[in-house]
Amino acid sequence: MHILSIGKALKYDGLTIDNIEASELTAHHDIERYDYIVINGGDGTIRRVLKQLHTLQKQPVFILNPTGSFNVVAKIHKAPPIGRVLDMLAAGTTPPTQKHHIFKLNEELFLFSAGNMGDLQHIFLSETFRFGWLKHGIAKYILAILFLLPVHIVMTPFMLMSSTRFFIFTPMRFVKKFGSFYGEVPLSMTIDLDNDYNMLELDGDLLVIKNRHLHISQAGSIHVVTQ
Repeated sequence: MHILSIGKALKYDGLTIDNIEASELTAHHDIERYDYIVINGGDGTIRRVLKQLHTLQKQPVFILNPTGSFNVVAKIHKAPPIGRVLDMLAAGTTPPTQKHHIFKLNEELFLFSAGNMGDLQHIFLSETFRFGWLKHGIAKYILAILFLLPVHIVMTPFMLMSSTRFFIFTPMRFVKKFGSFYGEVPLSMTIDLDNDYNMLELDGDLLVIKNRHLHISQAGSIHVVTQ
């Protein structure tokens, strides 16, 4: 059994685990030989790692060790503690998995969230608060919500009616579409932002897309260890 840990050094008696930083991933050869890949970090880290790995012909099973502030993907799949997963692997037990769908936005990848509405404003202000005692945990996100609440109340109805604004949030898939809000990603969709330089939010990451046209589509799936 071959295991790779990305972002944190892991050791466990009876298991051979290779450890690398996320920045070393592009230079790490023979990724397809790994049966399991542990991703240590939050949603943004998972997104950036999978952007490089989702096209592998032989897909590993991904183990999530959530150390971010929100850890939405880990919560969706009820990711068990990393120690419990390693216990199972060392005992020769195959842990249960769930399928997680992934999506493409131009050349980028996202797992559950993308947009340029209130989500973008919220993440931008939250990142501004990322220092001192606010650096870790969810306090910065709560503060951002409180500061932006009046703006969201006034602006959200207008953004929901705008053709140049959108928000995708797949954990709310029971709302397939409401104005420019999408709880479900179609097989393919194109959005014209009417601007060649756009800031977007993808899974809590802030990115600049230098293209007025966004091409969003389903991009397959991965398997994630669950309880």
